[in-house]
Amino acid sequence: MINLAFRDIRYNFGRFLLTTAGISLLLMVVMGMGGIYRGLIQEATLIIDRSGADIWVVQRNTKGPFAEVSKIPRNMEYRIAAVRGVKSASPFITHAVQRDHHGRVLRLTIQGLPDSGAWLPIIRGRALRQGHYEMLADKSAKLPLGTKLKLGKDAYRVVGITDRMNSPAGDSMVFVSLNDALSIQNDIPPEAVREERQSRLSRFDRVAYGSTSVDHREILASPYEKPVALPGQQISAVLVKVAPGFDPAGVLKKLRTLPDVSVYTSDEQRAIMLSGFVARSRRQLLLFRTILVTVSTVVMTLILYTLTLDKLHDIAMLKLIGARNRVIVGMILQQALLIGVLAFGIARFFGQWVYPHFPRRVVLVPLDLWALFGIVIAISVLASIAGVVKAMRTNAGEVLS
Repeated sequence: MINLAFRDIRYNFGRFLLTTAGISLLLMVVMGMGGIYRGLIQEATLIIDRSGADIWVVQRNTKGPFAEVSKIPRNMEYRIAAVRGVKSASPFITHAVQRDHHGRVLRLTIQGLPDSGAWLPIIRGRALRQGHYEMLADKSAKLPLGTKLKLGKDAYRVVGITDRMNSPAGDSMVFVSLNDALSIQNDIPPEAVREERQSRLSRFDRVAYGSTSVDHREILASPYEKPVALPGQQISAVLVKVAPGFDPAGVLKKLRTLPDVSVYTSDEQRAIMLSGFVARSRRQLLLFRTILVTVSTVVMTLILYTLTLDKLHDIAMLKLIGARNRVIVGMILQQALLIGVLAFGIARFFGQWVYPHFPRRVVLVPLDLWALFGIVIAISVLASIAGVVKAMRTNAGEVLS
């Protein structure tokens, strides 16, 4: 029975090879979409997992800092650090920028580091040593070591290259010191600064104490002075680590009494990410995968049905000489399984060379691969049904005609 299937494949080798190659391309895309979804999850939770924070403090009534914009005063970290049970409170800054660099569009997500960033996966170069004008860039940004990139009013030199550090939107991450991140985030064009100074003077003149004998106009016009009513430097979030021996739930309860912030655990922050941006992308990828699996099934069904039609005379001859139906069914079924298994193998082999060139990270999980392999086997069996039905309806007497 097996020899019969292989001999028929050898007789129609060209068609068999083209069919297998076509199905493998479809499976490569299906496999890649599953990997992109896993990559989306990793990118969405990357900083949340690597930060090691137990609690995230963000702007009141927001889900930030990743799901939406979050801005809280810089001094919030000192207020939180004073809470009993808090081991450390680190400021966190993140914002996206887009620049034109050597004729290409460069989208980056700026991350402020409270330390040197030695904990990052640095594959080339070193961590930050200076407090200013140095940065780490992910290799997907394609910024070689020593490259100088202007962000805000200053130029920053790439001193280290990280691996697989991308934002939930897929942008390459760059890491600078906390003060540099604040400087980049608060960079304002000179004309906007002049407009803001004039606006301060106008607001001040409209209040009662603005007309006193004290001349505040020179102070208000200074870039180094700010009225109390105007906000100072703002950060995106505060990352809190609970001290050993303290109940995280108790610390969380205390922090949630603060009236001007929202507080989330790391698990809650991760759930916010996975139920928002990633969930929508998951549904979209699932739809595309379903369509491609359906197309693969239809293509395999048509090919196997055509192959069966081409050998109806041979099938009739087999029936005439007394071959059992299971021999004929086995031949068609084995051909379908061979196409499916070989197509899966080819897709898996060539995929490992193609996927690194995708614009989004592709993460292949063994569980997903085994699930897809099971689907391929099911597709092969379903695709062979049309050919089997046609073969069973073939009359042995047709060989005489």
